[in-house]
Amino acid sequence: MARSFQRPLPSPVPGESPVNPVPPVVLALVLVIAAIEVAVSLGGQGLVGGPAAVGWRVGLIERFAVSPAVLDYALQGQAGLWTRFVTYAFVHGSVIHALFASVFLLALGKFVGEGMGQARTLLVFGVGTVLGGVVFALAVGDRQPLYGAYPGVYGLIGAFTYLLWLRLGQAGENRLQAFRMIGFLLGIQLVFGAIFGSNAQWVGDVGGFLAGGATAVLVAPGGLAALRARLRAR
Repeated sequence: MARSFQRPLPSPVPGESPVNPVPPVVLALVLVIAAIEVAVSLGGQGLVGGPAAVGWRVGLIERFAVSPAVLDYALQGQAGLWTRFVTYAFVHGSVIHALFASVFLLALGKFVGEGMGQARTLLVFGVGTVLGGVVFALAVGDRQPLYGAYPGVYGLIGAFTYLLWLRLGQAGENRLQAFRMIGFLLGIQLVFGAIFGSNAQWVGDVGGFLAGGATAVLVAPGGLAALRARLRAR
């Protein structure tokens, strides 16, 4: 059950585990990512699917990734292409790509799920995924594709940031501390971009972060009331 960040945390229940489990909806997302990655990786090693399986990863990216061209065709009436703005989140470029996305999804999904509940957590991930893909397609001028769960994960980071912002305010601490995670992650991306070359997929991550944070403001238990109170106090 979601906790309201307007109320103090409840007292621990004797015999109850102090560590809450990962919400089932988050586990389900990770299992879908893992199942696809296992199949693609085994196919790439020639262990399943025959010779054609070697090209499964490239084929999935071509079929499900988002790009400016995909958005153009979708806006021109090819409605089936809109599904890509969801499905691209489950296709990754490598095992490492999928592994890190899954780790972040589990960690952030657990925290956001504790604060907002399963349905709202799924909503934040979904909105971050969809709008992150749209922002990427609008902002990137070339045909580079966007794929992977990171825009949705950054949506959860946006929700995490807002929930932490509320908590810090209640404790009378500096609310700017809530933005340390996103600042740190974007800093890492800048460093890697400078070393290994830039990658426009960070545009989708930023779009997902903003979308997730805005969604959290609207749906977090007690979140909108806390924001209004803060604005009135000013």
